[in-house]
Amino acid sequence: MREQKIRNMEEFAALSGLSRPTISKYFNDPASVRPTTRQRIEAALAEHDFRPNIYAMNQNRSLTKNVGIVVPYLADPFFAEIARFIERRSIDAGFSPILYSAHGEQKLENEILEGLTALKPAGVFLAPLGRLSDRSAIERFCRDVPTVLFDSNVEGMGEAFVGSDNFSFVKQTVDYLCRTGSPPAFFEMRTPANPNANKRRHAYIEVMEEAGLEPCVIRVEGEGWGFEEIGRRGAHHVLETRSLPTDTVLCSNDRLAIGFLAGCYDRGLRVGRGEGCALRVASHDDHPFSRFTCPALTTAAHQYEQVADTCMTKLFQLIEAGGRFEKREETLIAAKLILRASA
Repeated sequence: MREQKIRNMEEFAALSGLSRPTISKYFNDPASVRPTTRQRIEAALAEHDFRPNIYAMNQNRSLTKNVGIVVPYLADPFFAEIARFIERRSIDAGFSPILYSAHGEQKLENEILEGLTALKPAGVFLAPLGRLSDRSAIERFCRDVPTVLFDSNVEGMGEAFVGSDNFSFVKQTVDYLCRTGSPPAFFEMRTPANPNANKRRHAYIEVMEEAGLEPCVIRVEGEGWGFEEIGRRGAHHVLETRSLPTDTVLCSNDRLAIGFLAGCYDRGLRVGRGEGCALRVASHDDHPFSRFTCPALTTAAHQYEQVADTCMTKLFQLIEAGGRFEKREETLIAAKLILRASA
């Protein structure tokens, strides 16, 4: 008796015991996989009632095998790490990734999107600038090119969004800090470059109020992507003016926290939970350098590989669907609390 019909390549990959990228490589070019692997796939095709979406595959071939990866600021190791995983997954799936950085500039982001449109890629992974983005340019681009947004969610744009659950980040750090010491003040830029910062501030206020505690948001001056220097200057300001009402600081992101730690060091203040420590400092993101700060930074971590894998899955589904989903899809991935010496 024939088994239930398989609906897509995701289900076929799971049933055949092979990875989704390997299956994709076979359907794009059977000669690109090892003979033994090809035999396994063809045996599974014969056994199960599955035929791939030929229309979507042909459309993909007409659009080339290129995929674009666009980040707002490649010098930020957070974006470099995410891009590295997505790039690797794209290569494994038989695509040719092209990586772009907008360098924090709206004009450059627009030029990148125009250039990618002309290339007719199979799809694009886009982390927009956010507040500085030209919404009309992104809307135009997403209308013409199958697009999966990640990190920064521009509401209503792209066929799918994959990102981290900012409430999950803040809930875990605030709960932990309150359990183990004084409730934290929230340290952020007055003009944040990324919309995740606003979501984290709102989450902090909500979690504190639900716990019956008074929120304290400290905003420091500074614009742009030089977060470490803004954090260092901000630390000097709040410590010099004695405007910090607690001995616990929760930074909006790890790069700000790295600057805050540098400011504490400049002023001879010891950070951590041990004897002689003046402050506890925690943050969000698990920036690739956060484990190497002194002291190592307590943080809520992005699940980098899971974000990259989910982005790839969404792009595969989008290509199979002919470039459009019936309804825009959003996937939020919970953070993981990482305890280190700073708190």
